[in-house]
Amino acid sequence: MSDERDTAGGPHRAGFVALLGPPNAGKSTLLNRLLGEKLAIVTAKPQTTRSRILGILTLPHAQLLLVDTPGLHASDKPLNVALNDAVGVAIKDCDVAVLLVDRSDDWNATHDQLHARLRDAGVPLFVVGTKSDLAGSRPWPPAAVPQAKTFAISGLTGEGVADLLAALSAALPESPRLYPDEELTDRPLRWLCGELVRESVFECLQRELPYSMAVEVLRFEERPDGLIEIHANLLVERASQKRIVVGAGGTMIKRIGSRARKPIERLVGAHVNLQLFVKVDPNWLRSSRRIEELGYH
Repeated sequence: MSDERDTAGGPHRAGFVALLGPPNAGKSTLLNRLLGEKLAIVTAKPQTTRSRILGILTLPHAQLLLVDTPGLHASDKPLNVALNDAVGVAIKDCDVAVLLVDRSDDWNATHDQLHARLRDAGVPLFVVGTKSDLAGSRPWPPAAVPQAKTFAISGLTGEGVADLLAALSAALPESPRLYPDEELTDRPLRWLCGELVRESVFECLQRELPYSMAVEVLRFEERPDGLIEIHANLLVERASQKRIVVGAGGTMIKRIGSRARKPIERLVGAHVNLQLFVKVDPNWLRSSRRIEELGYH
């Protein structure tokens, strides 16, 4: 292994940092804040993240491979099994773990479960209280938090994030960079665009319908004039759901596409022609093969 050193003469560090916690604890918000880029979709609804997302943060003295994970799901449905498996792989493979606690909600049984698995794995642990901007006068850390290095942050305002980043960098093993400097993620651009469409689905549709939907990008092509052509299916389980997603006169699907187009254009750095279609696929949630094809693994 090469002896790569930072500009101050100290050893260069690199490794995997798993971001763990219950649904809606602020994992994706923290990932985006650390990267300075919107890589993971964020909504007010819990259980939005459906897969492991790797964000690569390259600094002069360290490279942090930030692994955003789904919240644990108490279900034996194929999709939820895949999500829980992603959490297990992140725990097994990480060099440092960050266990996030929503300060407006506090420590709960999911934290106990994750902490026990991390303790058994012998992974260095940071317990991070999120949403400090919403916590009011609640003390941190609460009595239920086990002995560990603790931080209080706000992914929205950035409060406390610089101190957390410095501590995470110092905790990584000595190593040269594991990815090229210019890489931001190992996910393909077409998949990230599909996730931004799914974020729009969550924001535009109410109640439980977004949880039974998926996005399948059929075409991702840069035309000679520089326009990016993206065609995607919105998968639903039933014809009655298709009618809701399309909306009267196509109003809802137009709204979803209009909302998704702007963040997609920021991501790809070009104008986008986004064409959305609604397809009934009654078995996608029940098929492990189909779930993997859609990138939820």
